[in-house]
Amino acid sequence: MSTIAHIRKAVFRINQDEFAAIAGVTQPTVSRWERGAEEAMTLEQMTRIRAAATARGLVWQDQWFFDPPECAA
Repeated sequence: MSTIAHIRKAVFRINQDEFAAIAGVTQPTVSRWERGAEEAMTLEQMTRIRAAATARGLVWQDQWFFDPPECAA
């Protein structure tokens, strides 16, 4: 599972449309991120995702943007 798919599915437990709204992108962009076919996220997008996780009271670690937990690999 890609790092982005792990964040979306295991941390947020939401669909691609909802994740796209959080990141400020389109659903096709999220799909491409998950497939590794799109450029990396910007710092602004990462910040938006982290802020949304914090606002929802979700457990969060910034390293997940780069290395998913072993259970997600």
